[in-house]
This record gives sequence, C-alpha cells and structure tokens, in this order.
Amino acid sequence: MTVRDRLASLASLQPPRKPRVAMESGANRARGFSPALPAGAERLAEMLQAKSLRNLYGEHLSVRKWFSEAIGCEPPEGLVSPEALRLLAPGACAEVSDPRQWLFLDTETTGLMGGTGTYPFMVGIAWWDAGGLEVEQFFMRELSEEHALLLTLAERMAERPVLVTFNGKSFDWPLLETRYRMTRKIRAAAPRAHLDFLHPARNLWRVRLGSVRLAELEKHVLGWNRGADLISEMIPQVYFDYLRGGPPEPLLQVFLHNQMDLRGLAGLASRILALLADPQTDGKDGLELYGVSRICERRGDMARARKHYAQSLDAVLPTETDRAARRSLARLAKRAGDLSLALKLWESILGVSREGLEAYQQLAIHYERQTREPQRAALLIRKALAELRPANRNAGLSAALLRRYRSDFERRLQRLDRRALVTGRTAGTLLDRINPESRARD
Repeated sequence: MTVRDRLASLASLQPPRKPRVAMESGANRARGFSPALPAGAERLAEMLQAKSLRNLYGEHLSVRKWFSEAIGCEPPEGLVSPEALRLLAPGACAEVSDPRQWLFLDTETTGLMGGTGTYPFMVGIAWWDAGGLEVEQFFMRELSEEHALLLTLAERMAERPVLVTFNGKSFDWPLLETRYRMTRKIRAAAPRAHLDFLHPARNLWRVRLGSVRLAELEKHVLGWNRGADLISEMIPQVYFDYLRGGPPEPLLQVFLHNQMDLRGLAGLASRILALLADPQTDGKDGLELYGVSRICERRGDMARARKHYAQSLDAVLPTETDRAARRSLARLAKRAGDLSLALKLWESILGVSREGLEAYQQLAIHYERQTREPQRAALLIRKALAELRPANRNAGLSAALLRRYRSDFERRLQRLDRRALVTGRTAGTLLDRINPESRARD
C-alpha cells in the first residue's frame, strides 16, 4: 500500500463534518480566506446579538457589553495618586496616571501553554467610560479570521495606550505579539505602558486566600459571585467542537467567562489603586497592610514599608505572617540604624522557624561585633543549637536549611570558644607579669 493510499484510508475513518454556511464576502475568497463558516456561526451571532466587523483582511464577530457602576465597576475618580503610581509603575509615561487611557485585555485561546500554534480565538477588551465599564469582545468564527481580528485590536489599542492585564505579561500579550509577527503584515500597537495586577494581588491576598484566581479574588475581596463558571482548561475544547460543526451554545459560557474576567480585572484594579494610595488605615485588615508593606519594600519605598509593617503588627495577623512581618521590620530597622527596635523584634521571634533562626543569627552577630559581648553571643548560639536537635524539630523546614543554620552556628561557636581561650591565656600572662610571686606560690 502506498503512502497516499494509507492517508486516504485514515481520512475515511474521520467522522463526516456537518454542513457549513457559505461566507458572503467575495473579498475574503480573493485573499485566500476560507469560503465557509462553521454551521453554528450564524446562530451564535443571533444569540449574542453580535455584529460582523469588516476590514481590509476580512470579517470577525464583535460583541459589546456594558457594566454599570451598580456592579462595582465604576472608574477611579480623577488621576491615579502619585503614591500608588510609584508602586505600580515607577518611571512610567504620563498616560498611566489617567485611568481613561487604560485598556483592559484578556484572551481565550486554543491552548494554555502558548507557542506558535496557539490562536487567540477570542480577545476581550474593556475600558472605563461614562461611570461604568464598556466591554468589547472580538471572536474568530473561523481561524482564517485572525488577521481581521488582529487589525481591529491594533486600532483599539492605538486609542488607549496603557495595557492592563492579569498575568498578561507572561501569557496574553506575548502570545498576541507572536501572532502579529506571524502575520508579517500587521504591526502590533505596542502599549506605552503595561500594568499587570497579578503580582500586586499575590502580595496582598495570597497569604489569606492561597489562590489568587480572579474568581476567588472577586468572591473574597470584591464581594462578587460570578456563579457557575466554565473551567479554563475546557475552553479550547469548546472552541474546537464548534469548529468541527458542533452546537454553538457552549460558546455562550466562554463569552460570559471572558466578560467576568474583564469585569473582575477592572474591579480589582480599582481596589488595588485604593490600597496603594496610602489613605487612612481604617477599614484595612492586617494582611492587606502586610501586603502593601511588601510591595513598598520591593519598590524601594522603605519609609512606607516600615510604617505599614508596624501597622500590620498592631492588627491581628496569623502566627506565621506575624513572624514574617517582625523579621521584615527588623531588617528595615537595622538598615535605618534603629538597633533597639531591631533587637526587640528579633528577640520576640526566637525559635525553630525560618524567621526565628535568622533572629538567633542576627542577635549573635550583634552581640559579637557591635556590643563586644562574646559570652552572650555564645550563649545564644548554644541555645539555638539545642533547639535544632532532632527531638525539638517540628517546624516544617527543609533539611538543607536546617543544615545550613547548624553549620553556621557551629562555626560561630568554635570561633567564639577559640577567642575566649585566647583571651583567658592573655589574661593569665598579664597576671603573671603583674604579680609573679603569687603565680609561683600557686
């Protein structure tokens, strides 16, 4: 059997495809686009009340949705505060301070791993306008409509130059840039600035929630409940089923999922802006203050970091977070020369934990080098080594970390013992010189 015969036999095993609806645009056929759409394309447009957008490269669907301020998507009043802007995008262009220049973006793709074979079959954008949130979704009824969709997206991005995403710096925008390059015809409208709210959300709420998925943040931070939602891993298969002639109804959930992600992103952006603007701390919980402190520290705003770490400690924090906040505040206090505060904080967290072992180490360094009290430093190290005995270890720390601290403490103790021995011999020699007769009698 020849190779052609084998391929023909394999093709015969595939199920027959359902009838497809012919496209009306002769221009698309002239440019090499597919002359047919999946059977459910027309019904999908009717159910969504979508319209077809046409440009130089063909057509694609467009769906618009308005979310009023009653939903909680009202834009921030005025410009972004300088305090929040320094933490979100230090040194960014002037447009970032104006939320009206922000364009929220979220994609639904044919794969979750990216790569050149992954298509963004739906691109959702949103912007704040007239006291609410306007959402527009572009959809490829057929993969051949990609060029048309990308051209429309580039036009929209040119209108609002600040791109806002949630994990879009590592997935959505790199994927779109790849698709633009592969067209070899359409140039991406590179954003003047790109804000991504995934990392601020992790700093602010991961300790409390564990998961920082948008649906979880909506529920526990914004107080929204999007109800039954489509699992992201299922979305590519839903689109593939539609392309093969399957019913279009499951795609309605994909459109709704994308709308909810954009709405959640806008609401989350408003909340994070308010938290980073450094208003009065009334109404903030300790974990949020701790999160703001971490963001301030990473951006180099040490004064604000110290202030918010102290405020978070005045609130009720979980035990592990309380230790972490005390360790961070002690580091900043030492850097600022406030050794009394640093010593007080280190002494409060001594124990078999990542923070407690660091506190033993820092206190030993202080007493050995700063106050010249080697006996006190040796006493602390012996106490730390006693706590590191296997019978006392139940802190969930890695064996490598425990070995590293044990080795460090043992070296310090050996050095201190040698120093004490040398000091004792020196003292004895001086005593002999001062009173040799008493030495002879002994």
